[in-house]
Amino acid sequence: MAISALNRKLLRDLLAMAGQATAIALVLAAGMTMWVMYLSNFQSLQRTQQAYYERQRFADVFASLKRAPAPLIERIAAIPGVVRAEARVVADVVLDVPGLEEPASGRLISVPADRRPDLNDLHLRAGRWISPTRADEVMASESFTEAHGFHVGDRVAAIINGRKRTLEIVGIVLSPEYVYSIRPGELVPDDRLFGVFWMERRALASAFDMEGGFNDVILKLAPGALADDVIARLDTLLERYGGLGAIPRALQPSHWTLDAELQQLRSMGIAVPAIFLLVAAFVLNVALSRALALQRPQLAALKALGYRNDELAWHYLKWALAIAAAGALLGVAAGAWLGAAMTDLYAQYFSFPDTDYRVSPAVVLGAVAVSLLTAMAGAYSAVRRAVRIPPAEAMRPEPPARYRRSLIERPGLRERFGMAARMILRNLERQPLRALASVTGIAFAAGILLFEFALIASTERLITIQFSVAERQDVTVNFVEPASSTAHHALARLPGVLAVEPQRTVPARLRAGFRHRDLAVTGLPADARLRRIVDSDGQAMALPPEGLVLSTMLARVLDVAPGDRVTLDILQGSRPRREAQVAGLVDDAVGLSAYMEIDAVRRLMREGGTLSGAALKIDPAQEQALSRALKALPVIAGVAIKRTVIENFRETLAQNIGLMIGINVLFAGIIAFGVIYNAARVSLSERSRELASLRVLGFTRAEISLILLGELAILTALALPLGMGLGYGMALAMVRSIESEVYRFPLAVAPATMAWSALVVIAAAAVSGLIVRRRLDRLDLVGVLKTRE
Repeated sequence: MAISALNRKLLRDLLAMAGQATAIALVLAAGMTMWVMYLSNFQSLQRTQQAYYERQRFADVFASLKRAPAPLIERIAAIPGVVRAEARVVADVVLDVPGLEEPASGRLISVPADRRPDLNDLHLRAGRWISPTRADEVMASESFTEAHGFHVGDRVAAIINGRKRTLEIVGIVLSPEYVYSIRPGELVPDDRLFGVFWMERRALASAFDMEGGFNDVILKLAPGALADDVIARLDTLLERYGGLGAIPRALQPSHWTLDAELQQLRSMGIAVPAIFLLVAAFVLNVALSRALALQRPQLAALKALGYRNDELAWHYLKWALAIAAAGALLGVAAGAWLGAAMTDLYAQYFSFPDTDYRVSPAVVLGAVAVSLLTAMAGAYSAVRRAVRIPPAEAMRPEPPARYRRSLIERPGLRERFGMAARMILRNLERQPLRALASVTGIAFAAGILLFEFALIASTERLITIQFSVAERQDVTVNFVEPASSTAHHALARLPGVLAVEPQRTVPARLRAGFRHRDLAVTGLPADARLRRIVDSDGQAMALPPEGLVLSTMLARVLDVAPGDRVTLDILQGSRPRREAQVAGLVDDAVGLSAYMEIDAVRRLMREGGTLSGAALKIDPAQEQALSRALKALPVIAGVAIKRTVIENFRETLAQNIGLMIGINVLFAGIIAFGVIYNAARVSLSERSRELASLRVLGFTRAEISLILLGELAILTALALPLGMGLGYGMALAMVRSIESEVYRFPLAVAPATMAWSALVVIAAAAVSGLIVRRRLDRLDLVGVLKTRE
């Protein structure tokens, strides 16, 4: 098939500008890589989640209670909208894992031995189902067994109702209820320190005096049933049995965390590529505008030969579309590859039987369509402006700029600069719009780099505030049941304990109108030194003698402000209902929190010096002895050693968020190179005649290189401050867009962050300058100096 004359010209033009076209295509490819990577993971995880939930019959409503008689389950199943109800026994225990110094926590969940559970069915990875005749057989969560290298037949010791028992692992399983398995009260999962075990119902009920009763219930709802109505009826039934408040699936910890991650993936998949595409459209517009300015004579000749404006416009739009198509295809391929790698990373934190990763046609078509639309948007104004020039005017060279004595040549300034410097500054002054376009493009590159480096710094800032400023304890201890004040003295006598700071946490449902959240109200001493309340800037806040201090995110969820009153449905003891005033807000960084002064909590509960846990400052040399002592105490429900928590938190962020940010930094560097290289190549194309003339007049290669590269250096220097401002704005917008009830990253833009961003831009400018210098050395003086008039 014959190729038309315009298409042959298009191929020649693309080959002649291969370097610029490649740089622009790489910028587009970077944006499309992240589009495909993030959105394909979002769709794959969502598809895997839905299929897994449906296959294992994941429940819609969850409720815990003190103890209820078994016949009550029939009344629960009769609630309108309930399709199926299942009663369980659930208990938290302390584990003594061989080779592990600190105490681990375990959760025992009852399952029938003669059938599969009606709800929250288990996926058996290895081994077999438990036997009804073996009371110490359990099935263990796969994440816990992998963390310790356990296999079927191995044993683990647990403190069950004050007695130490050895449990035999006969099966390794996955559960939809623990896709994201995290110990209660922790920030990130630690599979070494928290394991879930499923035990035969009668054996577990007997161990905790639950024969003929249950303390946990899960429900499956009919399609269209209102979860809030069912929960209200269920809470009414369970109230007299010590119900702790039912929650819908949306607030179940594992699902809630997974859903937050999915929403963050979707947000990142739209917001980050949008920034890259904006830069690509800008660079494409600048490059095409200057390329068309150099092709004025060709454009005039084509018009004289009879080509219509729409044909020429389509010809030049195809120049942009060809680059966009190449960038889109490269981005789709890279995004699919990186997306598969990211799926493997998510498999370490979200326990699915398998992950159905694939790049859907919708994501691919979306990437191609967005790339082409970006190219059209970037090229439209340049093409429209070029094809509207009348043929007679286009046949003439572009009118020269109006030359007059520039500011740099005025007496008093001229003598301060050498000839090359005056030429550089004169050119910038006489073409301010062109210089501004280059500065803006480089500033976008610097801004994207600052934006990415700021996210890394913000992660470190979050760790510092949370674990060095707010939490200064070494160990946190939680009791199975609230203890008397004598527990304070008992903890102080344990080996290595230097200081004890009591805590009183009370599970409650906070209500403000129709909005509510279930969480623990944490009571701390007014003069707390080990666990303090700090905001995102690291400023400590004193607790008032009365009233609640809420995290800003919780206040936003409940739509309350200081001075408003909220209702507390206490989910412990006699379950009183109290009212409290919001005394203040704290803009903290992690989770949803409600704080009170510890004596105010005790007055709220009308109790004495009760405590439910404590923060400990210890002698590091005695850590092992303390761990052994805590393992032996049946009243201890959980122990968190801050050193371990920090290591796990940092590892989780480094592998999860760090990978994403690392990929973004890589592509930001590509953008920086693409933008600066385009600016340098366009400048060389425009000034090749001038520079060749200077070579003929006797200037050396080094001198003409200084003129071109000196201009690039000045443009880069002018762009850096503007880029810092753009980057700060982008980082602020991104931090706010990805904030959730799980994390709120404090924006940190330190001098070191700016320095790293500037260094990468300078390095990109240096590499671009070296490449352009090589082209400058091979400049064809005869060809360039041929007159075009």
